[in-house]
Amino acid sequence: MKILKQHTDQAILTEMGERLSRARLDKNLSQAQLALEAGVSKRTIERMEAGESVQITSFVRVLRALGRIEALDGIIPESDGRPMDLLRRQGKRRQRAARSEESGGDKPWSWGED
Repeated sequence: MKILKQHTDQAILTEMGERLSRARLDKNLSQAQLALEAGVSKRTIERMEAGESVQITSFVRVLRALGRIEALDGIIPESDGRPMDLLRRQGKRRQRAARSEESGGDKPWSWGED
């Protein structure tokens, strides 16, 4: 199954669990062996493969043990930004998001005197 934005969180976790299970079996590892290599409990591997929620550090450890840690780079790729923005910032990183129209960014601030 391809993971799409319209899928529920549970459907995505279930799919990810199935993919982790296939990756583990492709390496011919039991759940206990993978748990030992990743430094997590066997129960954590069972929960991951069942599509249950686990800590992100456990997920990272399991990906590393499976030799798939580089896959995380594609989830949120580094953003170099637009060339003109880079020149304006001169190497400084953004620390905040710009105000949107929804947050009332166009109206001047007042003391609540509506």
